[in-house]
Amino acid sequence: PLPAAAAPAPAAPAAPAPAPPRPELNGHGKAARPLAKPPVRKLAKDLGIDLATVTPTGPDGTITREDVHAAAAPAPAAVAEPVAQPAVAEAEAAPAPAVGRERRVPVKGVRKATAQAMVSSAFTAPHVTEFITVDVTRTMKLVADLKQDPDMAGLRVNPLLLVAKAFLVAIRRNPEINAVWDDGAQEIVYKDYVNLGIAAATPRGLIVPNIKDAGSLTLPELASALGELVSTAREGKTSPAAMSGGTVTITNVGVFGVDTGTPILNPGESAILAFGAVKLQPWVHKGKVKPRQVTTLALSFDHRLVDGELGSKVLADIAAVLEQPKRLITWA
Repeated sequence: PLPAAAAPAPAAPAAPAPAPPRPELNGHGKAARPLAKPPVRKLAKDLGIDLATVTPTGPDGTITREDVHAAAAPAPAAVAEPVAQPAVAEAEAAPAPAVGRERRVPVKGVRKATAQAMVSSAFTAPHVTEFITVDVTRTMKLVADLKQDPDMAGLRVNPLLLVAKAFLVAIRRNPEINAVWDDGAQEIVYKDYVNLGIAAATPRGLIVPNIKDAGSLTLPELASALGELVSTAREGKTSPAAMSGGTVTITNVGVFGVDTGTPILNPGESAILAFGAVKLQPWVHKGKVKPRQVTTLALSFDHRLVDGELGSKVLADIAAVLEQPKRLITWA
């Protein structure tokens, strides 16, 4: 009868049962073992694939090699992880923030003004620097003698004092070096006075106060002015007026044991002299090699108004005075 014939109908949905990923239970209530040939099982094992999770497409619900590879495909989807790996590697390679080992200090005050002035000077005036090495043995002896001179009692007497005096003598002999380039007016301004700047390192930064009308001072007066300038700078009491109007500058890098350098001009000036460390060195003196006290001078100048000849003459004159200090009397 019809009801008997219709009975198998419900079995139709059960036909796809082997296809789902979850295996059917066998007669003992346990999961049925997925159907796959030994090579396919080995492939799944090598790839770390659980056959129970693979959807079979082979005949009678058999799992094929393609099914295993398809199941393995999502794993490389974790290839997204290697993409992140370089970033992780870079992060590990990059130095960790030095927490507690760095300090940030705002650039302001004297240091900011100095930095701006140096950048302006370096990229405005074409700098040229010349060097000369000098036997200053006689100058060092004169320094020692002046310290015992009653006229210099209580004054700061050191090699810098005689370098300053030698620079002033050289400027007197070559006054064109004491000038400034006025870019706005397109003029060279020659100055008949010398405001001698002395670069000074202070807790506030590098400052360059200057000795007004230094060229008109006697040696004792110059020593007094130099001592006052240095003391005031170290105490942090240098006034803005003392740092304005300079015409030439000396930077004494020798106090740090440095041989020389290539100093940058102060804005509004045409020349700056670097005085290096005085050291005992072998030197040819009167035809024989002897230990002598030697230093190196470096003169930077604005090449727009100071040519090589003028710059060389000034540097040579400074060296000549320091080599033979008696020229302070004959040339001054």
